[in-house]
Amino acid sequence: MNIQIEDQELKELFEHGVFFHGHICPAMPLGLKAGLLALRKLETQRAQDKELFLFSETAEGHAMACFLDGVMMATGCTYGKGNCQKLRFGKLAFTLIDLSQRKEIRLQVKGDFILKALETSPFIAQRKEGIPPQKVDPRIASQAVEKILSLPEEEIFLWSEIKETKFLPPRGTFEAYRCVRCGEAVFAPWVRVKEGKFYCLPCSGY
Repeated sequence: MNIQIEDQELKELFEHGVFFHGHICPAMPLGLKAGLLALRKLETQRAQDKELFLFSETAEGHAMACFLDGVMMATGCTYGKGNCQKLRFGKLAFTLIDLSQRKEIRLQVKGDFILKALETSPFIAQRKEGIPPQKVDPRIASQAVEKILSLPEEEIFLWSEIKETKFLPPRGTFEAYRCVRCGEAVFAPWVRVKEGKFYCLPCSGY
């Protein structure tokens, strides 16, 4: 991986991010940079558990959706921990909430930046030709990543004022039941009851 990154924290996150994400592309480090900026603005740290909550406005099936993996890597908000929710607006934007301090910030990638990248980026040009990201010319991929990481944040992002949040995260449950049809365990909020018997959602028929 011949990519020069001076900031040690960003370098480590990028290397772990590439392993997690699976390939080198500019959108994942764009998310890394955005997530770190949001943490800094909130004056908070990466989530170890559920100290933070992330509402991502990305969706499936659009360019640069890899952005979300970078944001998750930077913030520690993940699907597995249950502190990341995708709103599917088709935007490169997110709201990060610090639950302990009861404050939030919304950050977006500038529209002009996205549209220019879609039109002029050599990396995206190869992707438009149907070349998988892992097969894009490594020199082009490396140059795209280095450009993203070297640009001033003000050229790429817009962010809101810090606001007080009213969001309350869903509470976790340790209560589970066995589905009478498939025998698999299902946690309580997703149990369906028919004639006094417990069913999972697929087996319930509704």
